[in-house]
Amino acid sequence: MELDVSIDKDSISITISNPFRLDVDAIAEKIEGFVSSKGLRLNGFDIKGLLPKMVRGIAGCEGGCPANALELVSSGFKNFDLAYIEGGILTAKAELENGKVLNLKMFPDF
Repeated sequence: MELDVSIDKDSISITISNPFRLDVDAIAEKIEGFVSSKGLRLNGFDIKGLLPKMVRGIAGCEGGCPANALELVSSGFKNFDLAYIEGGILTAKAELENGKVLNLKMFPDF
């Protein structure tokens, strides 16, 4: 599973080798470092809460794929704008300070 994190034209890619043993703290730290390197902050954005939900939306197909992803998108998550893209891709967008937009795009392994 791959997570692409971008702000404007800059991005980083984070590999999630085992979605069933997600290291939320390590991934959130990478995202926070990337955001900080752009002179921005994640104040008020629950990245640690969002990541497991996105992973379960793609990898947790007990309810039938892409049903879990679609349910996550329809129920939403705090101040993120969520979308499902054909092929099992989940996206989350949030507007940071100065009108900058944080984009998270999670790609499945299948």
